[in-house]
Amino acid sequence: MADVSRMTAPLSSGGTARWLALVGIGEDGRAGLAPAAAAALDAADLVVGGERHLALAAPLAARTLAWPSPLHAAFPEILAHRGRRVCVLATGDPFHHGVGVSLAGLISPEEMQVFPQPSAYALACARLGWAQQDCALVSLHGRALERIIPHLQPGARILALSWDGSTPGQVAALLASRGMGGSRLTVLEAMGGPRERLRQVRAATFDLTDVDPLNTLAVAVVADEAADVLPLVPGLPDALFESDGQLTKSEVRAVTLAALAPRRGECLWDIGAGSGSVGIEWALAHPDNRVIAIEARAERAGRIGRNAARCGVTQLTVIGGVAPAAFAGLPAPDAVFIGGGLGAPGLFGAAWEALRPGGRLVANAVSLEGEARLAALFLSHGGTMRRIQVSRLDAVGTMHGWRPAMAVTQWRVGKP
Repeated sequence: MADVSRMTAPLSSGGTARWLALVGIGEDGRAGLAPAAAAALDAADLVVGGERHLALAAPLAARTLAWPSPLHAAFPEILAHRGRRVCVLATGDPFHHGVGVSLAGLISPEEMQVFPQPSAYALACARLGWAQQDCALVSLHGRALERIIPHLQPGARILALSWDGSTPGQVAALLASRGMGGSRLTVLEAMGGPRERLRQVRAATFDLTDVDPLNTLAVAVVADEAADVLPLVPGLPDALFESDGQLTKSEVRAVTLAALAPRRGECLWDIGAGSGSVGIEWALAHPDNRVIAIEARAERAGRIGRNAARCGVTQLTVIGGVAPAAFAGLPAPDAVFIGGGLGAPGLFGAAWEALRPGGRLVANAVSLEGEARLAALFLSHGGTMRRIQVSRLDAVGTMHGWRPAMAVTQWRVGKP
């Protein structure tokens, strides 16, 4: 049996014992554990895991604790055992959509030993002969189905962790509704154990039944010529957004996104969000980006939510209320876009005060009064200004001519 003395031996770096073992376990149970992982499991005073994990690891001599709901309710019990031997069981790799990330926020790496196994993504690629680095990896477990939409690109390969046995059918229906019914779906059930099963079907003819709740979905996307595919650059077609006319048009939106300059993990306040198009494109720039859309009119607030879902944006929160009063209690933004209501008393001052140092503020105006307000702010705060003028070809009787849209004046300023 492997030596488990390392679990309680103090570290020279900080004198902390490695008291917590994180053990990845697969559908093959104990048979798939490395000797060191099995030894850590057997040496534990407390074993924590899901009911399925505990059954796979049986027999267990130690006291067991099944994850409660919510899962983090068990963390105080785990921390109360600091210095004693605790083993936490997880599916596959504890740090790939696993509990390891949550525990690492409470317990230093120097206090842990981690024994990962292949993740569901790795197992799926091994079964299909796919290169994992070329696949989009998505978790739909406990998350909105729409998260998969930005990844639906022609020729893409997607691996998705399912929420339950209904997820593959829901994804198939989504694909068919967006003109991707020819996509090939592989449902990989209970991989690595005696119940493993792989089944393939086209999205448009999905007819699989009795899908195991523990499944991973592999999608090879095939898109029709008219498929509803999200472009990969800013300036999405205006037709993608439900609107009552309060919409930053495609060309101006692309310029506005460039001015806002989104970076990974940043938060945007979209003030006077209208249809939500600017915030939605901000979120599409990176899956870790967040948006708070502030909109006073209830019907527009509802419309923003529908537009976000259509584009697969789940990291957007709609705040119904009048700015600046609606700012109360909101997390500080890294960038602010003011698309409407710039003349509201106190709005700019409150937004500027909330903006993080080094953040960017961009405001658009189409009226003479709005432009005058931007000019005054430019003189007092600096930054840059530009006017955006777009003309679109339109019918003029039996011929065609250029029809200019209203000019947009844009001010951009960085906060020192």
